[in-house]
Amino acid sequence: MARYTGPRTRISRRFGVPIFGPSKYLERRNYGPGVHGPKSRRKNTDYALGLIEKQKFRYYYGLMERQFRGVYEKALRRRGVTGEQMLQILETRLDNVVFHLGFGNTRASARQLVGHGHVKVNGRKVNIPSFALKVNDVIEVKDSNVSRQMATKSLEISTSRVVPDWLSLDKTAFKGTVMRVPTREEIQPIANEQTVVEFYSR
Repeated sequence: MARYTGPRTRISRRFGVPIFGPSKYLERRNYGPGVHGPKSRRKNTDYALGLIEKQKFRYYYGLMERQFRGVYEKALRRRGVTGEQMLQILETRLDNVVFHLGFGNTRASARQLVGHGHVKVNGRKVNIPSFALKVNDVIEVKDSNVSRQMATKSLEISTSRVVPDWLSLDKTAFKGTVMRVPTREEIQPIANEQTVVEFYSR
């Protein structure tokens, strides 16, 4: 399935938040892209605000519209607050957990690591980035020179990134475990999930 491969800073400037990680360029030009500079823009409608929040999530987690809509519909069928359920589904995707553990420097590189068969879940190779992890699932980088070298390089780059409390990491064994489901406060979403729920429920 197609992925966004265009200019990342442009997307971050459009939404005014570092979608793809810290950006010095965004700090210097914290306004929308275009030749007219930081001109004031018209006030967004409720529909436009919902669309913007949805797009933030989509780019942040690297999902296409059909995939993201599927996440919302799955969250809608679960008990509890739909927005929080949606966040938990997104956070416990295999590619996102691989990123949080530091085996991938970015979500895109974590997705590639999974897609190329470098990751195991509970001892079995899983090459589906959207694979839904459960509590006590063990994520491991495959025991091969190429896989371990890639993971080691990413771990060295991501030393400043803290592993969330709902995950445990054993760097020497290249393993991580899902200890529990993350709470809304621990996720700290890039956008307002309730606005997205309202957008889809129109």
